[in-house]
Amino acid sequence: MEPTALDTLLAKQDIHDLLVRYLRAIDRGDVAALEACYLPGATEDHGGLFSGSASDYVASIARTITHPKGVSTHATTNVLIEVDGDRARAESYVLAFARVRRPDGRIGDSLTSARMIDDLERVGRRWGIRHRALRWDWNHDMEPSETWVFGMLGDTSAMKHGGKFPDDVVYASKGAE
Repeated sequence: MEPTALDTLLAKQDIHDLLVRYLRAIDRGDVAALEACYLPGATEDHGGLFSGSASDYVASIARTITHPKGVSTHATTNVLIEVDGDRARAESYVLAFARVRRPDGRIGDSLTSARMIDDLERVGRRWGIRHRALRWDWNHDMEPSETWVFGMLGDTSAMKHGGKFPDDVVYASKGAE
C-alpha cells in the first residue's frame, strides 16, 4: 500500500525528533540516549576524524561528553528529509559550540558548522540512524567570556545552569527542578 501524505509527514517528524534527541544526548552527556539513536550495526563517518561502527564512535567520545566540566551546545538548523517507505535520507546543518581546553592549557571557545548526512531506516515502529556521514563546513575559535551578554545581565550569581545526565532539568520529573 502506498504511504499517504500524512504517513510521510509523520515519518519526517519522527526523524526530526531523532536528530534533535541525538544532539541533546551529546550536549547532556547521555550515552545511552546517544546509542539509542543508532540502529544495531550502524556506521559512523565523522568527517575524517573517525570511521567505523557507531558503537565504537560512541565509546570513543563517551568520556568527553560526560565530563562534568564539558560544555557544548549543538543546534540543528536546515533539515531536509526525504522518505521512501521505511528508509530515509536526511541532511541536517549543525552549529556546535564547545568550550575546550586548548593545547596551551588555556580555555577557549569554538563555534563549528557541519552537516550530518544520515541514511535512516524504520525498524518496527522506530526510526534509527543506519549510517552517518558528517562533513565540516567552517570553524571559528574565540576567547571565552563569562560576562553574560557583555555584562548587561547584571548579577548572574542566581542563574540556573544546565547539567549533565542525569542531573539536568530535562531528566527531572514533570514540574520538578
